[in-house]
Amino acid sequence: MAQDQPIKALVIALTDDVAAAEYSINRLKPDALCFILPESSKALVESAVQPKIEQMPRRWDWIVMAEIGEFTNCYQTLARSLPDLLRTWEVQPGELVVDMTGATPAMAGALTVVTLPWSSRLVSLVPAREGLEGEPINLGGKTVVWTQGNPWDEVATVSRREGCELFNRGLFAAAAKLFREVEVRVSGGQKPLYRAFADLAEGYDLWERFHYRQAWDKLKTATKALEMASLWGGPPGLKAVVLPIKTNAGFLEKLVLDPAEVKESVALDLLAHASRRLHVAHDPEAAMDALVRALEAFAQRQLFKSHKIKSWDVQPEQLPQALQETCRVCYLEDIDGKYKLALQAQFRVLAGLGDQLGQSFLREWPTMKPLLDAANHAVLGHGFEPVKAERVQQLYDTVVKLSGVSETSLPRFPVLNL
Repeated sequence: MAQDQPIKALVIALTDDVAAAEYSINRLKPDALCFILPESSKALVESAVQPKIEQMPRRWDWIVMAEIGEFTNCYQTLARSLPDLLRTWEVQPGELVVDMTGATPAMAGALTVVTLPWSSRLVSLVPAREGLEGEPINLGGKTVVWTQGNPWDEVATVSRREGCELFNRGLFAAAAKLFREVEVRVSGGQKPLYRAFADLAEGYDLWERFHYRQAWDKLKTATKALEMASLWGGPPGLKAVVLPIKTNAGFLEKLVLDPAEVKESVALDLLAHASRRLHVAHDPEAAMDALVRALEAFAQRQLFKSHKIKSWDVQPEQLPQALQETCRVCYLEDIDGKYKLALQAQFRVLAGLGDQLGQSFLREWPTMKPLLDAANHAVLGHGFEPVKAERVQQLYDTVVKLSGVSETSLPRFPVLNL
């Protein structure tokens, strides 16, 4: 008898083929075993099957079917009993094997549907015939064929599309969870592809939460795996998404390896993040928060890059003469004794130093003030009025104009159409 690796759980349909059930159980050596059978077959389990089991499962049970020829009845019986049993046995997705040998068509259909969340293999012993692929076995003087397949190898296509839709809506954690669930269920050859999709989604989730180094590591790993998968075919559209992912990984590499205390790429990332919060997540409050922070990051970058001024630890002597006394009086933190410039003060310092960014800010101030007031009055600002999406877009356009940034220089997350 051929021997497979012992499995966690086996659900086996039994009507009257005792030899097939005995063979399957002894071959698979399940830790947990559940018979699906009519009332009339219970005696066969006790008298003919159990005595011939070479290695008794630690747990076993049966589910009795009242009407084995009627799908709806079979489905209802299984759906009300089998999931709870599998959870009690702590069977995880991908750990279940289902033997359909003794199943009627109604039982087989119901079993396939109900066990799909846990199963990774369907097996069956069928009469040998020409052209049938599988392992020939002599069973009771007859030649039968051991066939097996994984329904998830086909179902995964639907789940992959669902995962891509979640990803494209910015729900990266949910997409990663779905891809991980598919990974444990599909057959070995497909596992690396879904592992790469899960790594990819986790990488962008980390990026969205500003964990840049961890995101970079995930994207590097995912890119290599997706490139390898594309060499072997992969789903349609796979090659098209690899390039933007590599571009994103390059952006993260530059950001992570930048040794400067004020990283220029962070301002660009914050601006792109604000756009995603507004247009993908449809969350104006979070978008406005990120946008005001992006505006400040551009000021901090310019102060540090051109004037060696740290906005969070400024020395009054570094400032224009007219602002030094204001700094000493207004911007001193009494706990740590450091001078810290607020957002507007940062731009006024730049303007006083003759910096173009600061002077542009003063020119745009009449336009920006009501927009920053809207941010200040927002629920996530300091007020109680939900901010409107159009206000966020207006400020976004103004920040882009003020900073001189080309939107093509902003990191763009890929769209997955796989």
